[in-house]
Amino acid sequence: MDEEEAELRSPFPSPPSHYNNYTSHNLRLLTLLKERVGDQNADLGIVNQHELLSDQTDVPTWSLAQLEKPRVDWVLEEGHYSVFGDTWFVKETIPSLAELGGHQLYPPDPSVDRRPALLAVLRSLLVTYSNLTNAILAPPPPPSSSAQPEWQRQLEWITILAQNLMAAANDLRPVQARGNLELMMQRQLELRREETKNIHSQCDTLEARLLELRSSAQEMAGSDQSLIAKPSSSQVQTSTANVSLEDMLRWAEEVP
Repeated sequence: MDEEEAELRSPFPSPPSHYNNYTSHNLRLLTLLKERVGDQNADLGIVNQHELLSDQTDVPTWSLAQLEKPRVDWVLEEGHYSVFGDTWFVKETIPSLAELGGHQLYPPDPSVDRRPALLAVLRSLLVTYSNLTNAILAPPPPPSSSAQPEWQRQLEWITILAQNLMAAANDLRPVQARGNLELMMQRQLELRREETKNIHSQCDTLEARLLELRSSAQEMAGSDQSLIAKPSSSQVQTSTANVSLEDMLRWAEEVP
């Protein structure tokens, strides 16, 4: 038994040994047993399966009811279930100091404002600490005295007060986690907004640069077209000079 518990609590436990019972033959016997019982709500654990399955072979000695699926309604009713030797609660809750066996000095209802009670606990802690210092400075009791020392009583009360403060702080863990999550999401939202703003700024800069390049290209294209359409003065003079020379030669040939 101790070996089985140690195996269940190991970091990588082996499958439970009863998984070998889930054979096709045993599952068929379970279905046949349910059909012969007839009542859907009947407890198969108290039914005489050997009598009802007397015409079948290899009927196991253990109850076939062990092969049924876990009843979810039973788990919800009990509020917990066991897996690999550990007990797990259906609804995870933080146990209060009173449930753990401590002396709780603040209201157990989380909807009630606990600040007045916690302030009273803090004041009591300061007063008790002062009393503890006075008790330590007091002379010790005689050896024959059986009474509890004053410092020990003050120390026990300080322990109770400190437990209440720590338990109240632990009850605020979900609130603290929710607040941290909100701050983290707000920070992520701010970072994304800053990144989006930087991207828009870069896009505006690129658009302005593209407009400048487009206007420069249009100006260069216009100047090239004007140069092609309008001939230069040297070309005009050359053509004029050529025409005058030809005319002079033609005239020279015509002269007798």
